[in-house]
Amino acid sequence: MNCLSLVKTFPRAGWRNLGANRREAWALRIHPDSSAFTLLLGLMASLPTFAIDTILPSLSATGDDLQATSVEVGLAMSVYLMSLGATPLAYGPISDRIGRKPIVLFGCVLVVIASFGCMLCISLPQFLIFRALEGAGASASAIAAFAIVGDIFDGEAAAAKMANVVLAIYIVPMIAPTIGAALLALSSWRAIYLVPIAGGLVLLMAMSDFSESARIDPNVRLSPAPIVRNYLRILRHPVCVGNILCNAAAAGAMFAYFTGSSLFFINALGLNPYEYGVIFGASSLSVMAGTRGSRKLSGWGLSPAQVITAGLALSTIVATSLLLMALVGGKSAVVVVLVMVGVALSFGFISPHAMNEALQQIAEIVGSISAARAFVQMIGAASSRATVAALFDGHSVFSMAVVMFAFCLLSVAAYAGIVLPAEG
Repeated sequence: MNCLSLVKTFPRAGWRNLGANRREAWALRIHPDSSAFTLLLGLMASLPTFAIDTILPSLSATGDDLQATSVEVGLAMSVYLMSLGATPLAYGPISDRIGRKPIVLFGCVLVVIASFGCMLCISLPQFLIFRALEGAGASASAIAAFAIVGDIFDGEAAAAKMANVVLAIYIVPMIAPTIGAALLALSSWRAIYLVPIAGGLVLLMAMSDFSESARIDPNVRLSPAPIVRNYLRILRHPVCVGNILCNAAAAGAMFAYFTGSSLFFINALGLNPYEYGVIFGASSLSVMAGTRGSRKLSGWGLSPAQVITAGLALSTIVATSLLLMALVGGKSAVVVVLVMVGVALSFGFISPHAMNEALQQIAEIVGSISAARAFVQMIGAASSRATVAALFDGHSVFSMAVVMFAFCLLSVAAYAGIVLPAEG
């Protein structure tokens, strides 16, 4: 069966029909159970990450060419992340009103144009403007990927698809810097922006075989008052907001080790970037193991709450272990690696189910929920990175340990203090 060309009706219990008890079938040219559909979601979700991680090896060369300091070039990462985190708040309600496909197409076009602008710019201000536009475009596809899962799937099927989306996002940091370094060696820093251009063009072509997944309510207006009311609905829904906060705090623990591990292994222990990359890549495989493990646990009959609880327990235990080692002055690289593996594994348990449970709560504003998730997660990631870097003492894992431990406790508090009481 050719899933890319066959148009067929596919009934799923999870597909929404607003105001009706019986849910209807939906027609999609890319079959939702196909590998092609999973790959499409993965590319949509990982496009923003490619535009972050591929440029890491080129920051110095970019500064030299644009006559900018390393601090100034670092702003390129900041403006990208700010636009990546802020623009979903607009994309979410728009996608609920006009659909997921239009915002993906718009975002891909913007990514392609902005990436060409990055390649052709001749000054730092131009570069920063195009990087901000690139982030604004890339965020659209990521928002849509999570919303589409919420549109189409329910229960274990939704959690399984969500696990694949999370997996795609965290595979990218393992390969993107290598791709960036190879392009830098073969050409110049400008060639690296061919990667998001290629990703945007592939998505544009793939979306031609995607029929709209959202159930559009023509009575919904895109004025400020309804948008604010919808976000207030999310804030007032304890299961929804609790899962969003739990996921964001778990991501904050992950980003604590992203930042802290590089500072510890390179600055404190003196490893070269290649050696650190091997360690980081190996530990990142644990996210893959975690997402696969969460699916196995669900298949064995464990509820989402039980899988999330297992992930929270694991992350808290390993973060506590690292903090205890830091407090006694230990510097064991083996312990740090084991903690990195444990936190990554636990995130693979927590994130798919927490995101899925949040999206399932208010079916008619899935796009807005996805946007709120992205915004809160970006705040968590940014604050985690900044705090670890600010507290780093130049020789120990204390900053990573204390920030990781704090975010693990926040994740536990959000789930145990907000979600579980609301679920009864």
